[in-house]
Amino acid sequence: MTFSFTLPISNGMKDYYEILGIQKTASKDEVKKAFRKLASKYHPDKKTGDEAKFKEISEAYSTLSDDKKRAEYDTYGRSYAGGGAPPNGQWGGFQGGFNGGNMEFDLNDIFENFGDIFGGGRGQGGRQARGNDVSVDIELTFKESIFGTKRSLRLMKHNLCATCTGSGAKPNTEMTTCATCNGNGRVRETRQSILGQFATVRECSACNGTGKIPKEKCADCNGAGVKRTEDTIDINIPAGIEPGEMIRMTGRGEGVKGGTPGDLYIKVHVQRHQSIHRSGANLETVLRVKLSDALLGATYNVETLDGPVSIKIPEGVQHGEILRIKGKGVPVGSSRGDFHAKIVIDIPQKLSRTAKKLIEDLKNEGM
Repeated sequence: MTFSFTLPISNGMKDYYEILGIQKTASKDEVKKAFRKLASKYHPDKKTGDEAKFKEISEAYSTLSDDKKRAEYDTYGRSYAGGGAPPNGQWGGFQGGFNGGNMEFDLNDIFENFGDIFGGGRGQGGRQARGNDVSVDIELTFKESIFGTKRSLRLMKHNLCATCTGSGAKPNTEMTTCATCNGNGRVRETRQSILGQFATVRECSACNGTGKIPKEKCADCNGAGVKRTEDTIDINIPAGIEPGEMIRMTGRGEGVKGGTPGDLYIKVHVQRHQSIHRSGANLETVLRVKLSDALLGATYNVETLDGPVSIKIPEGVQHGEILRIKGKGVPVGSSRGDFHAKIVIDIPQKLSRTAKKLIEDLKNEGM
């Protein structure tokens, strides 16, 4: 994209470093970065635009981005910045030169990363057209999120026309050169402002930046190259995915004529499990144990995602102690985390006379 304009040289005293908000030691990359940020904010075509400010920062950039001009500016100071000629009478060769006190230069390299500000083209020599991204939400069971699963989505969206494969032309017919842009894919527009003429280059709307138009339009999509249809998409959900994670499927978004499809983003939601929760690569549950079993030891069945697993309760196990079942946690690569069973000892609220007597006997033994 080429952007050029003519602006008058200021007769005021200016500090170009201050205008761009940078130090005198700033590198060329820092100069360009500072200008891009300000230009994006103050360009006249934007709501926050300010033509006078834009002219000022453009003037500063034109000097500080050129090694020779910057050296002259640093040498001769503010009088040079204000428009007075340097002692040797040389201006350092501004591109396009001076014409009646005006200077003209090309800002193509400056705006290469944010051409959309100016409606930048996407045709030949420009950024390729890209379809819209699509975002959907899916809900998984807790077990599906741990072990992974497969899902099929049915989406209504714009896809490339199956009849013309996205060209917009009737099958077996020719494409002709676009008369609007003469096959360039872009059109140049010029408008007048108080700073002079602003020229912008945008994508040709007649051919969508391709430079070609169908001699006969496809009857199925009426030349659009895309059609709203239902698309079935198979998704592989990886093992161990966490709530809120996004799965990106490149090129599975909406299609666009003469360009590349957008992407499909799938946001994952996970249902809570009744008794198991996740902690990193491990799974955890609460195992309630009777007081007598905690004192004497026992064997319990623990419900894991792999099914019930027998676990031995050691004598004298403590309340809150963690018993580990190895390799029954979250899959991580070729291995798995562990399953943790947190011991909770159930203390009876009421005791029979026999139980009370036994407790008293234990108490007398110092337990």
